[in-house]
Amino acid sequence: MHASIHLPDSNPAPHLSHTQLFTSESVGEGHPDKVCDFISDSVLDAALAQDPTSHVACEVLTKDHQVVVAGELKTRATLDIPAIVREAVQTIGYTHEDQPFRVDRLQILNWLGIQSEDIDRGVSTAEQGAGDQGLMFGYACDETDVLLPLPITLAHRLARTLATDRHAGHIPWARPDAKTQVTVRYADGRPVEVTDVIVSTQHARGTSQDRILEYVRDSLLPSALGEWHRAGIRLWVNPTGEFVIGGPTGDCGVTGRKIIVDTYGGAARHGGGAFSGKDASKVDRSAAYFARYVARQIVRSGIARRAELQVAYAIGIPEPVSLFVETFGTGDPVAAAELAARFDFRPAAITRQLRLTEPLFRRTTNYGHFGKRDLPWEQ
Repeated sequence: MHASIHLPDSNPAPHLSHTQLFTSESVGEGHPDKVCDFISDSVLDAALAQDPTSHVACEVLTKDHQVVVAGELKTRATLDIPAIVREAVQTIGYTHEDQPFRVDRLQILNWLGIQSEDIDRGVSTAEQGAGDQGLMFGYACDETDVLLPLPITLAHRLARTLATDRHAGHIPWARPDAKTQVTVRYADGRPVEVTDVIVSTQHARGTSQDRILEYVRDSLLPSALGEWHRAGIRLWVNPTGEFVIGGPTGDCGVTGRKIIVDTYGGAARHGGGAFSGKDASKVDRSAAYFARYVARQIVRSGIARRAELQVAYAIGIPEPVSLFVETFGTGDPVAAAELAARFDFRPAAITRQLRLTEPLFRRTTNYGHFGKRDLPWEQ
């Protein structure tokens, strides 16, 4: 029997006209895809720590106790790939004897090669060109203090709080894999209440589902949801009734499969490019960060309550092919476009302004690449 609960509502919301529901999800750092993302960003940071000019495109695949690291490098750094992989898995917390995937059992294949000369020709120039063609989006809104949509913000808070409690030893039955999901009701475009929460958390065999439900209901939700916690939220915890087999044992993991979790939870458009394992020459990552930075400036300045930017590039060419700004009827679109046009979207300028030659990318991997106040594009 699955563990679900509907909390009685002592203060029901009034009838809401013109309402809609919107849902976003987050995943824990032990999710198999996030294991791969974290290893990829760990390789990138290790290269940048020794050689800030490193070009890295690192992909990881993992299943059971196998980890395959592949991709392209141009770097003067000397990298101990097996050591980097094991340190990353140790940090995530796959150390328990009851887990087939754990740090002391890993078999690691290193298939990293040299970056293509055709790509390098476009980015290793006096005026650095874009590392690839493509389109990227950035988004900001005034729903939260971090200028992100409320559903993805709360989903990340749940996943991060769950991980914090696990690392601190407060829930010794917890294991690293987890997923969270939050549904928010909107009225006239503004969030008014959380209606549904789903928490799926991996656990040690023999753990009572009632014990997990009690923790989620009485501790996790009030702590993570804060002012948005209320009686009446419909709560689902481990809906299949058990979540013992998780991580790369339960599912294959691959770098770059959580692009909506990494960005805006589906509330804004996405260009399709993943982030983790890529250095700043890859505009998939750097331009998406900068577009988010500029969108934040539009909202912070009061020009609009919502702002979305699209920027597009041709490989090897510094200047963007196009720049488009959308304010969704929440402000002055002309002023928003004029403000965005003042920023320098060339890859080298983005790298300098956002300090993207520093080894800061492991800080981005989990719980969203946006909304973290210590990251340069969030300042």
